[in-house]
Amino acid sequence: MSGALIRAEDLEVGYAQPVVGPLSFTVLPGEVVGLAGPNGSGKSTVLKALANHVRVFAGNMHRRSELTIGWLQQQPLQLPEMPFNGWEYLRYARAADAPPAHLAAWLDQRVDSLSGGQFQLLNVWAVLSSVAELLLLDEPTNNLDVEGEQSLANTLKQLEQRRGVLLVSHDRAFLERVCDRVLEVGG
Repeated sequence: MSGALIRAEDLEVGYAQPVVGPLSFTVLPGEVVGLAGPNGSGKSTVLKALANHVRVFAGNMHRRSELTIGWLQQQPLQLPEMPFNGWEYLRYARAADAPPAHLAAWLDQRVDSLSGGQFQLLNVWAVLSSVAELLLLDEPTNNLDVEGEQSLANTLKQLEQRRGVLLVSHDRAFLERVCDRVLEVGG
């Protein structure tokens, strides 16, 4: 695999039948790869396939031996009642690093009192600060304001060289700003 974290060759994935593919790509350590395409084109389904949550119909997927994966789903579950604070949430999610200052300002609050953007940043940080080598980020800018998006962009630009990211976004400008390569899916 020549150092790749993951390599997909002619991958066709879906549920009862393929919804995307064939698609070929590689994610190398230190690289941020974006998936772009219209709504419903299968971008999120590709991430689900890499996390073993949908069926692979054709093609091959090669993972680095003992690869660890961190996954930010498109809609992290925010229950109406979450009686613990942001620090406890990060501890439960096994976040390995201390959060940036702009998050720390509200981490003493109960998670169920956070805004949609604050909750999204909490989940993004939990994945970004994990020990995983391959990070799957599905629409990480959902609910983020301009400051939150900039913080995420800065963090992705400072990615450790041992880690790689596969990022899905409907925001083409964000993908162009943070990704080393952008792949078109569907359409």
